[in-house]
Amino acid sequence: MGITKQEVHRPGTFKQINKPHKTGRHRSKGSISNDVKGKVGVKVLSKRATKNLGKNARRHQSSQIRKKKREEVLQQKRNLGGSESAPILVCIIPLQEDLNIDSILSIITKADDFANIINSPCGTIHLSIPRFKQRFSIVIPPVGNLFATLDVAKIATTILFVTSATNQSNSSPRMEVIDDWGKEIIMPCVAQGLTTPIVALTNIESLPIKKRQDFKNHVQSEISKWLPEEKIFQLDTPTEAFNVLRRIGTQKQRSVSYRNKRAHLLAEEIKFKCNENSTDVGTLMISGYLRNVPLSVNGLIHIPGFGDFQMSQIDAPEDPYPVEKKSRKHNTMDEEPSVRILECADPKRQESLESENIPDPMDAEQTWPTEEELAQAKTERRKILKRVPKGTSEYQAAWIPDEDAEELSECSDDESEDKMSVDEAKSQADSEVEAEEDEEEYETITVSEVPDERYDQHIDMTEEKETMEKFKQNLPTDYARIFQFENFDRTRKRIFKESQEIEGAMPGWYITIHVMNVRQDLFITFSALENYPLIVFGLLPNEHKMSVLNLVLKHTNISPQPVKSKEKLIFQCGFRRFTACPIFSQHTNGNKHKNERYFRPESTVVASMFAPITFPPCPVLCYIQKLNKSLELIATGSVLSANPNRIVVKRVVLSGHPYKVNKRSAVVRFMFFHREDINWFKPIELRTKYGRRGHIKEPLGTHGHMKCIFNGQLKSQDTILMNLYKRVFPKWTYEPLLLTELQYQNEGMNVE
Repeated sequence: MGITKQEVHRPGTFKQINKPHKTGRHRSKGSISNDVKGKVGVKVLSKRATKNLGKNARRHQSSQIRKKKREEVLQQKRNLGGSESAPILVCIIPLQEDLNIDSILSIITKADDFANIINSPCGTIHLSIPRFKQRFSIVIPPVGNLFATLDVAKIATTILFVTSATNQSNSSPRMEVIDDWGKEIIMPCVAQGLTTPIVALTNIESLPIKKRQDFKNHVQSEISKWLPEEKIFQLDTPTEAFNVLRRIGTQKQRSVSYRNKRAHLLAEEIKFKCNENSTDVGTLMISGYLRNVPLSVNGLIHIPGFGDFQMSQIDAPEDPYPVEKKSRKHNTMDEEPSVRILECADPKRQESLESENIPDPMDAEQTWPTEEELAQAKTERRKILKRVPKGTSEYQAAWIPDEDAEELSECSDDESEDKMSVDEAKSQADSEVEAEEDEEEYETITVSEVPDERYDQHIDMTEEKETMEKFKQNLPTDYARIFQFENFDRTRKRIFKESQEIEGAMPGWYITIHVMNVRQDLFITFSALENYPLIVFGLLPNEHKMSVLNLVLKHTNISPQPVKSKEKLIFQCGFRRFTACPIFSQHTNGNKHKNERYFRPESTVVASMFAPITFPPCPVLCYIQKLNKSLELIATGSVLSANPNRIVVKRVVLSGHPYKVNKRSAVVRFMFFHREDINWFKPIELRTKYGRRGHIKEPLGTHGHMKCIFNGQLKSQDTILMNLYKRVFPKWTYEPLLLTELQYQNEGMNVE
């Protein structure tokens, strides 16, 4: 018996056939795999390699990353104040104006018997403690000098706030922990970016034993208003000073972002050498420890009170303040320490000091019309011929409707056509007869038609694209002098990344920079000041060029008086200090911002002004100078952007009243008084106080009446409104705050 073959089912003609799956606009996975034919991309392979790691491999990889980060943190902590890094810069700020700083300094210097103490020519005290393998630089800014204290607080590694428990005059218990000077200095120190702070209490042993803890708790509660997480240390004995120094050298350091992205140094030694060609300017040689990021000789630097400068060269002398004293066998008093030249400026690569753009008058720049062009425009006004009664003046003729008026041209008198039909000839003869009859009653007057220019710069903002184009037209001439970025955020990220990779002097080195073309009068003014610190900041690329700087300001609510727009204010924008008259606008989303006439308490605004470019994040302090030359902190904030295209507009509301109301239409008067104005603003939408919306249909007569259509019945007591907007521009009022222009006297610099 043979094997029988199984029959296969054969579908009939009525078999149901399902529709194939539709993948839509994209291809299916099967069709894609057929087209690729087994090829795998490089990105897919790299992703697959990371995804295919096993559990143990992933755990080992994460542990390696954690170990690497921990080693970096520990290495950074070990290098703090070591021999291969800059000393720990300690700024001592008393919170009471009559506090005895010399007694505090003597306690700190006696903290360790084996410490090496050296004073620099500029007054900085260098304290090297071999037991810690660390060194400290102690700076005491002049008490009562606001700007000098803020300058040192910007670059200090640690700020030591000191307060006393007793009065200096009679040693009686002090009720107030912080006096007026302390309150006015601690607030801007916190606002401008506070580094690692430490609070110390001195003379507490003069109090009775039972009252010491209560007074210490009182000081803690007062300090917690500004520094809520800080602990109070005692500073009466050398042992307590030793504990304070240990705390300074081992505590976790706070980072200030704007300072960490720029190189800076505190001057330890200063020399000035006049140029051979001119005695007005010279070369200023500044020695100090470089901090944070490398510094290139081809870049620019900023010295507060002096300005922006170029460098000619950077030297690297021997470190004069080492952690441990080095024994020198063949050293005499006549030998000079060896100096190594690190870098000399390259004129081809050196950044220019040009801060403003020089506009070319032949390069299609926007210019205001000259007096000759304005006079020529008046002579070329269009003339209109009207028939008016005899005795009518030109002013009265302007109010008569010009429906039958004829426009005159230069060739209208002699170039009339000779060809005409019979009917035209008859009609012309009839009109001539009528003209002869009315000749005694009417005369012809030529009236100049001049459009009203009162609202030329006011526009409507209903059309987004057209509005932005109109706002960018008719810019002031000062906008031709400034610089603008194509993409500000992208440029800022690129510059911050490149600043870490600069070749030059490295952080922690003791260097000497040669600053070119420094004014001699500024150096003489600086030399006359006692214990005034000199700070040097390295500028990022383009930070010396002028643009429109936008700052976000928050009122401090110290003074109830509002600040008027375009009032002269003193700004400290990061490392730079200048005066300007800004305009204020609302801090809102969108591309158009409403102008604010006043900066009121408990409010936040954006101040726009012409100033050098500063890349955010960067803190801002705003002061106002009173009549008695005292300064008052009115606002704190930060840099928003350097964007000339930020549109600040002020609103003008035109109001009118309904004269006749007929369902949805109404005749409106008292909004305009010229027919040309109605035709000019005809496309703009109208609104009423009762919520109706409408538009202008046509003007009626010559006295400013117009017919309007609304989306509903209008009430007789309603008011019709029209919103017009005009762009507001800042004025060029930027002035850098130099040493020669400031009054650095105690009574002038104290703040109330």
